[in-house]
Amino acid sequence: MDGHSVAMTQEMHDALARHLLRTDGQEDICLATYEVSTGARRVSRVLHSVELPRDGERSVHGNATITGSYVLRVAAEAARDGRGLVMLHSHPRGEGWQRLSGPDFDAEQSYAVLAQQVTGLPLVGMTLAGDTTWSARIWSDTTPVWAEAVRRVGTNLTISWNNALRPPPKVEEAQSRTISAWGESRHRDITRMRILVVGVGSVGLDVAQRLAATGLAEIGVMDHDRIHEVNRDRMIGATRRDVRLHRRKVDVAARLARRAATARRFVVHTHHANICTPEGRAAALDYDLIFSCVDRPWPRAVLNTLAYADLIPVIDGGIAIDTFDDGAMRAATRRSQTATPGRPCLACTGQIDMSEVALEMGGNLDDPGYIRRAQRSPVAGRPNVAALCAAVSGSQLEHFVTLVARPGGQGVPNALRFALATHHLEHLPHDTQPYCTTESHTATGDRRADLSRTDIPWARDHAAPISTVRRWVQNLLDRTVEKFLNA
Repeated sequence: MDGHSVAMTQEMHDALARHLLRTDGQEDICLATYEVSTGARRVSRVLHSVELPRDGERSVHGNATITGSYVLRVAAEAARDGRGLVMLHSHPRGEGWQRLSGPDFDAEQSYAVLAQQVTGLPLVGMTLAGDTTWSARIWSDTTPVWAEAVRRVGTNLTISWNNALRPPPKVEEAQSRTISAWGESRHRDITRMRILVVGVGSVGLDVAQRLAATGLAEIGVMDHDRIHEVNRDRMIGATRRDVRLHRRKVDVAARLARRAATARRFVVHTHHANICTPEGRAAALDYDLIFSCVDRPWPRAVLNTLAYADLIPVIDGGIAIDTFDDGAMRAATRRSQTATPGRPCLACTGQIDMSEVALEMGGNLDDPGYIRRAQRSPVAGRPNVAALCAAVSGSQLEHFVTLVARPGGQGVPNALRFALATHHLEHLPHDTQPYCTTESHTATGDRRADLSRTDIPWARDHAAPISTVRRWVQNLLDRTVEKFLNA
C-alpha cells in the first residue's frame, strides 16, 4: 500500500472537539475505535465510535494521562467487535498538522504493542490542534507511520493535510480567477484532493475537464466502455478517429483533462473497470471524493454504499427525458444530490430503487426476453441531449463547490430536482427512511454490504483486442499532439 488516511464523520469530530478542546486550555485525551477500509493503494482507518473515559480513568494536569485499565477496557471492546483502537489527545495551542512531542511519543508507543496484541490491529494515534486541524499516525510495532490526511465528512468536506506527504500544488497564474473566488488557502486544500469521476460519458467527461481546469493536481476517471459513433453527439471532444480506434472512454477523458489542466504537474489515473467489480471498488477507495455520473441502478448502489461505509462523499446526478408517441419531447427532469453523512442516501431519496438493483444484478435488465415480457424500456440507449447534459454536470459541480468551499458557511442541500418544462427547481423533502440499511452501516469500512461481482455481462469489453504496445503508441501520439497544442 502506498498510503494511509483516517476519516470520521463531522458529528464525531464535533463530539471529540467538545471533549478534547477544554475551556481551561489544558490538554485532554480519550479513546475511540476504528474500522479498516482497504483500497488498491491506500488503507483508511474509519473512526467508528468514541469511548470517553469514566471517572478515575484519566488525569488532567496541564498535560493529560490515562490509566492502563481504560486502555484495556476499550481495547477489549474493540477486539470483541473486530475493530482497532485509537488514542486521541489535544494540543490546544497548536496550529496545523502536529508532530509528536517526546512525552506524546512515549505515551503512544507504550500502548502500541498492547493494542496490537489485544485487537490484532495497529494502534492509531491522533492529535487535535487548537485550530481543529487533525493529525494521525499508524503504529507499526514501535514505529509510527504518518497518515497523509484526515477527512471530516458531513454536509461539508474538511481535510487536514500532512504537508510532508501531500504538499499543496504550486499556485499558477492560470488559476488566479478561481483563487479570487475562494481564497488561496482554500484553493491549496481543494486542489490536492484526489477526486474520481465514475462514468465518463456525456456528463462525466465535462466534470473531469472542469476539475482539471480548476487546478486539481490528481484525478481519476473510471469507465468500462469504449467510444462508439452514437456517443459523439454528447461526448464533446471525442472524435471520429477515437471511434475508428475503439478508444476506451477513460483514455479520451484523460486526454481532454490533460488538455484542460492548469496544474503544473497534473496526473490523471485511468481505470478501465466497472465500479461493481472488486477491482473497481478497490480503486475508488483510494480517492477523497467521487462523482457518480452513471446511468444504471447497480453502480449507483455501490457508490451509495461507499459514501457512508467508507466516508467518501459521492456527488450523483442524472437526467430523464420523456417523449410523446410521435417522438416530441414531453418533459426532461434532472436530479443532483450529495450522498454523505448528514444527508439522506440515494435510496432514501428515491434516486435508487433497490428492487431495480436486484433485477440488474440478476441480469434481468439486460435480458431482451425479460424486458419484452415486463414491457420495459432497455436501460441502455435512453434519450439524451448534449445541451441538457451540461446542466447535469453544472448542478453536480455546484454541489462540489458547496461541499468543499462552503459558500456563506452552508453545507450541501438535500436532493435537488429541476423540471425543464416548468423551469421549476425543487428541494426534495426526503428524510432518512426507517431501517435504512445504508446509513445504518455508516463508518463500517470493509464490513460494508458487498454488492460487487467479478463477472458483469453488460460490462464485458466486446471490442477487438488491442495490444498494450498499440495502445501505448496511440496515447503517446495524443500526448505529443497535446504538448504541441499547449506549447
